Amino acid sequence: MSSSQAVPATHLREPDPYKLGRAPYHGGSGHGHGEPPGHGAGGPASKRVIVGYGFWIFLLSDIVMFSGFFAAHAVLQDATAGGPSGKDLFDLSRVAIETGLLLASSFTCGMAAVATEARSHLWTQVFLLVTGLLGLGFLIMEAQEFAAMIAEGAGPQRSAFLSSFFAVVGCHGLHVTAGLLWLGTMMAQIFVKGFRPNILRRLLCFNLFWHALDIIWVALFTIVYLIGAGA
Repeated sequence: MSSSQAVPATHLREPDPYKLGRAPYHGGSGHGHGEPPGHGAGGPASKRVIVGYGFWIFLLSDIVMFSGFFAAHAVLQDATAGGPSGKDLFDLSRVAIETGLLLASSFTCGMAAVATEARSHLWTQVFLLVTGLLGLGFLIMEAQEFAAMIAEGAGPQRSAFLSSFFAVVGCHGLHVTAGLLWLGTMMAQIFVKGFRPNILRRLLCFNLFWHALDIIWVALFTIVYLIGAGA
């Protein structure tokens, strides 16, 4: 082929396959240029999206772990070895208060996210503080429940049922404890560093984590407490 012959267009390599040099899309106003976002139109996803997606994958692995705990507890629910069962031990009115505290903390956590989007330091800190206090109240009530059961001789060593109960509820409590430590760290970082991009990504991950704990608790409340108490 001589140098004067044209190379077919299909054999030319596109210089900008991810359209990184394309002008931004301005919606349907008719005044913008470029193409609407789609496959390959905007290049790689933002770091915020990538971090959020990756953290969801981590949370799914956590949910799989709790699913195993739930399955084990369902199998061992009647393995009381002559000891007390859920009907004898569970105070549903007390557990309902715990559930209310945790669900309320999920709401205030969402409000903190709204305040973050508005870049309000004051309201972000206020809602995070309220979230932490509600979570702490939940943990205190759960610790009191554990202490009362152990004092009555219904500790985890008493039966397979109680072993599975303390394992699944205690594992969730450890997650809430870790979440409270994380929340306190985020409040300190916002106070010192403000709304930097990396701080905003960490807040996003915390919000996902806290809401996931609430979802898991709703399943735990249903499977462990309601079914266990024969409600």
